[in-house]
Amino acid sequence: MSVEPQGAALPPAIAVRGVRRVYDAKPNRVTALAGVDLEVAPGEFFGLLGPNGAGKTTLIKILTTLLLPTSGEARIFGFDVVEETRRIRRIMNMVAGGEQSGYGILTVREQLWMFSQFYGLATGEGWARVDELIEAVGLGDQRLQRVSTLSTGQRQKMNMARGLLNDPWILFLDEPTLGLDVAAARSIRELVLDWKAAVPGRTVLLTTHYMAEADELCDRIAIVDHGRILAIGTPDELKRRVQRESIFRLELDHLDGGAETLARLPGVESAALAADVDAAAQRVVVNLVLTDDAALGAVVTALGGTGSQILALRKSEPTLEDVFVELVGRGFGDESDGDVDGADGDAGGPDREPAPAEAA
Repeated sequence: MSVEPQGAALPPAIAVRGVRRVYDAKPNRVTALAGVDLEVAPGEFFGLLGPNGAGKTTLIKILTTLLLPTSGEARIFGFDVVEETRRIRRIMNMVAGGEQSGYGILTVREQLWMFSQFYGLATGEGWARVDELIEAVGLGDQRLQRVSTLSTGQRQKMNMARGLLNDPWILFLDEPTLGLDVAAARSIRELVLDWKAAVPGRTVLLTTHYMAEADELCDRIAIVDHGRILAIGTPDELKRRVQRESIFRLELDHLDGGAETLARLPGVESAALAADVDAAAQRVVVNLVLTDDAALGAVVTALGGTGSQILALRKSEPTLEDVFVELVGRGFGDESDGDVDGADGDAGGPDREPAPAEAA
């Protein structure tokens, strides 16, 4: 079992400097990572967003010691991914969406105990850890059920339990809620948050195609495309890249003088009647663009002076999807000419797959 990641002197959970990965594919070489720099602090919940072929899977495989970088340096809690693979494998784990690891004829309890042995736990300790995690992920009623009979959501809960068996310092989640229904996906998210919050310094790196999931979970997010990081920041910082003004939808019982009276106020860049309101409706709806939120005070004061009553006020917020589209310009399902995600290890070059015993 690993020592928990506590203390102020911890090195970065992830430190990547100039990492490149080039595949000697035919007819042309493919650059999956083109000089990535990245640092993730201990205790951070970090997200990677990008379309298929962006290089996310390649980066995760390098960080989890499954793939060698062509050049550059990557460290996990100070351990080099090339030279100190065994140390890294003791303090990390990975769970991917839709993974089918193990044997369907085994029960949930047997399957998890088998992995506890791969991770080097003693027999008694392994059984105790398995039973603890089965309850933690909510599979108590399925503990003696064969893996082949589990639903998709139940199987992913079991995979999460497997990912926590070795008490990792850092957990890599590659689309962990892929294909799950709303309830099962929420259960997985809550499980991860509870696990992370239990011990200071536990770190999560998440890739997902669900923007709302990244927005909800991640402290910071990097948007990746064509093997490069295009932007990095908190969800709010990234959203401000695409909307610097404050946009409000204002509903009033009446508005003397029309929207032009608001447009002349300080801090109001534009004010226009909404076009999607029924002319017969007993209200006036105005779309306001302000230089910042503080300008709203002048608007409210002016309306009070005219006797207009505010019926509703709603601020329009950009989404991570807006940021993604502006930076990348294509959807998650669109593949670039240099797509290598999902095919890593098949294009030649120094791949490295661990034997099960090395996972300890």
